[in-house]
Amino acid sequence: MSRSETPARIPAPPEPPPSDTPKSDVQPAHHAVPDEQLLAAKLVPLRRPGQWVSALVLLVLFAMFVHTVFTNSRFQWGTVGSFFLSGSILRGLELTLWLTAAVMATGYVLGIGVAAMRLSRNPVLRTLSFGFVWLIRSVPILVQLLFWYELASLYPQLSLGIPFGPELATVRTAHLFSGILAAFIGLTLDVAAFSSEIVRGGILSVEHGQTEAAQALGLGNARIFRRIVLPQAMPAIVPASGNLLIGMLKATSIVSVIAVQDLLYSSQLIYNQNFLIIPLLLVATLWYVILTTLLSIGQYFVERHYARGSNRRGGEGFWRVLRGNIPLLGRTGRGAAVLS
Repeated sequence: MSRSETPARIPAPPEPPPSDTPKSDVQPAHHAVPDEQLLAAKLVPLRRPGQWVSALVLLVLFAMFVHTVFTNSRFQWGTVGSFFLSGSILRGLELTLWLTAAVMATGYVLGIGVAAMRLSRNPVLRTLSFGFVWLIRSVPILVQLLFWYELASLYPQLSLGIPFGPELATVRTAHLFSGILAAFIGLTLDVAAFSSEIVRGGILSVEHGQTEAAQALGLGNARIFRRIVLPQAMPAIVPASGNLLIGMLKATSIVSVIAVQDLLYSSQLIYNQNFLIIPLLLVATLWYVILTTLLSIGQYFVERHYARGSNRRGGEGFWRVLRGNIPLLGRTGRGAAVLS
């Protein structure tokens, strides 16, 4: 660039027009709200019109169902009431309760043993227990009952003696395996297989580090299992065990196919004589509903007992939990839970 040339000047930016508003009166776009106003603000619940509409539709459908049940004369509720407490029905109910209790007690004892075999370090025990669980869970329970009931056609007699040697005593299976014994053995083996997996899963849910810490403190294996492992495994074992108990109570109705006079078979014997099929089936259904309801309530209290300190809902009352699961009262139940 030569000296005679003059450098170009950059024009200065234009000044903003003067404002009539004083600077002190200008407020920021987002001014802070005092904490007192936030605390005093009224909480507006979220509107859920779809929830109310769906609840209303369900209530209408439920009301229609109840109306048709009580107004349809073909249900014959008078006949249901007359047979509800009859002697044959109560005897069948007693057998159902006895079979359920005996099967669950014996099956759980066997299931604990099978679970211990699955958790052992012995490969033979692990293989045998796995094979037992695999076989029982693969065969339907009705097929198992029929096999045990027809065992005499496969093995006419059972013998006790030296293996591959002389027999010391023999028993004819035709007189040994009655319908009740076949039902007891078949249902017990089924419970043993499923309960072993429940117990094994509950034990495996407890971290192994706690067992190692207890061993480092010098505690024995039995005390570690009783005081550390088992209390922490029970919250995982109890719900599944309760479901298994309720399922087994209903599964006892299968024994009617092998002429065991349980609750369902007692109803069948009556309606085979008077041809009142629907009323007698309703009698059996009502008894099953009553029993399963009582077992469900008992399961709830047992779960709450073992969930102390580990479940936030463990301290809530039964009716509060019930209200919290009803759609129309769900908001009230949740609000009460938050306030408590």
